[in-house]
Formats: sequence, structure tokens, C-alpha cells
Amino acid sequence: MIENSDIEGPADAGAGPGTARGHAVGAETGIGHVAAAEADGAAAPPSPGAPRGADAGTMAITFKLYATLQDLLPAGAVRNAVPIEIRTDASLNEVIDRFKVPRELAHLVLVNGVFVREADRDAPGALAAGDVLAIWPPVAGG
Repeated sequence: MIENSDIEGPADAGAGPGTARGHAVGAETGIGHVAAAEADGAAAPPSPGAPRGADAGTMAITFKLYATLQDLLPAGAVRNAVPIEIRTDASLNEVIDRFKVPRELAHLVLVNGVFVREADRDAPGALAAGDVLAIWPPVAGG
């Protein structure tokens, strides 16, 4: 049974079908822990799974894998989630591929609790700093 606490992030009331947000991609900016660290003058520590050479063209998100996909998370994951650094123009499928999640097993893909259709997962810049990307495999039962 899926508990409300298993799917984090409120669904944006303005989101349309199959979109993570109800606005143009890239129109939203957010402040993640990286920006907060920069404001303090300290460099943020690299996140597990961070691309080499992470720079100003990157941002921090939370990456979550559920059920049988949890084993694909990098070291340092806590309660099936890990903070990661991604390029600001990364697509959802680029993140999925980077962590070697077979696309056929990325059945339920949510950004901040909002479902993203398979056809929309190649759009660049689909995530904003601080977003939560959660992925569930297909499930069956009765």
C-alpha cells in the first residue's frame, strides 16, 4: 500500500496533464542547498552521484527510488532518497539513465508528486533546484 508519506512534495495546482509544472520549462527558479551554501561563502560538498566537474551549470535535487529500484541508489542514500547534483538542462531520462534505471522499469515518474508521462521525459530543463524526482517500478498485486 502506498502511504502519503511515500510520495513527497505537494502537487502544483497549476500543473497540466503529464507535466511536472503548469508553466514553461525553466520558468521557475528555486533555491537548493547549493545556493544556500554559496550565500554563506562555503562550497557545498559534492553529492553522491554528482557529475564530475560540477559547476554553476548544475543544481541540487532529491532523487528517490522505490521498491526493487532502491538498490540502484548511490552510497549515502537514506530512506530511499539521496541529494544529487544534475545539469540545469538535464532531462528526466538523462537522470534515469545516469543511475542505470532501466527505462522500462521507470514506470511511475513523479516530480514533486506530479506524474510525468513517458513522452515528456526527454524535455531538457524539466527540473528546478530543490525538486524531488521519485521513480517507482511497475507493481502488481491483489
